[in-house]
Amino acid sequence: MDQEQSNYNRTDRNRNGFNRPRTSREWKLIEKMVSSAQDEQRKSRRWGIFFKLVTLGYLFVALMVFGAARWSSTGPSATKPHTALVDINGIIMSDSEASADKLVSGIREAFKAEHAKGIVLRVNSPGGSPVQSGLVYREIRRLKKEYPDKKVCAVITDVGASGAYYIAAAADEVYADPASIVGSIGVVSDGFGFVNAMEKIGVERRVFTSGDNKAMLDPFQPLDESQRAYFSTILGDVHQQFIDAVKEGRGDRLKDDPNIFSGLFWSGRQALDLGLVDGLASPGQVAREVIGQEDIVDYSPKRNPLDAFIGRLGVSMADRFMAALGIGSIQLR
Repeated sequence: MDQEQSNYNRTDRNRNGFNRPRTSREWKLIEKMVSSAQDEQRKSRRWGIFFKLVTLGYLFVALMVFGAARWSSTGPSATKPHTALVDINGIIMSDSEASADKLVSGIREAFKAEHAKGIVLRVNSPGGSPVQSGLVYREIRRLKKEYPDKKVCAVITDVGASGAYYIAAAADEVYADPASIVGSIGVVSDGFGFVNAMEKIGVERRVFTSGDNKAMLDPFQPLDESQRAYFSTILGDVHQQFIDAVKEGRGDRLKDDPNIFSGLFWSGRQALDLGLVDGLASPGQVAREVIGQEDIVDYSPKRNPLDAFIGRLGVSMADRFMAALGIGSIQLR
């Protein structure tokens, strides 16, 4: 009985094709099916790569187009009488959003705008580079002479100190909030000295120069008093330039108080008493009540979106040079 059942099972498996050697025709059919499946997978991958490349290309072109354009809200309202607004926001440095190149670009557009009846510089900055601040200050003074009918008002919001106040002083009038921080008319350069630390850890400094003062202010060598005195004259000269610009811009509105140029800063209310500002008002109030145009159009140059996409790499050569000397960049603050 068991033998008959075994024979039956073998016959049944053979009848249904199990355990039967496959013919060459069947192998070719299997190979064809596998090859077809692989072709479909390859096509699917190619189309996927294609669509990804198209999407990336579209985004890149869009970024380039919008980056090349000047991103400001100079839309339909710019064809009607309005107040032109330019933001001075953040640290004023050559590689920042508040660099002279970017600020001057927006300010020029605001002056040139046919329907802009006046300009508001909305200031919110602790200051920065005296060079960048001076460039903007002088350009505003030049444009005021070229467009004498356009009034320029600086309006300080949170902070308008140091280099930011340097720029604000070029305006016809300066306004602030009662709680704004205003002033800090001074110059500073800071750094570190590592001489004692090197002695403790047994490190010897080796520097070779072709000039007696080429390694001046080297943080790894003792500070030379004659070099300290010389560098102080540089800071003093930059400070005097700052003072002269503020006096030129503010004129006899400044009170006769030596503390004004000592580096101190004040609230907006205190600054009004010292003649550093002309009134207490917001940008909207100034546009409405001083310029006479409540409609505001923003001429502030915006960050190139391509820059935002890839980020900033590296630092400027000037920063590296100052770091090599062991001192920070000279700043108005």
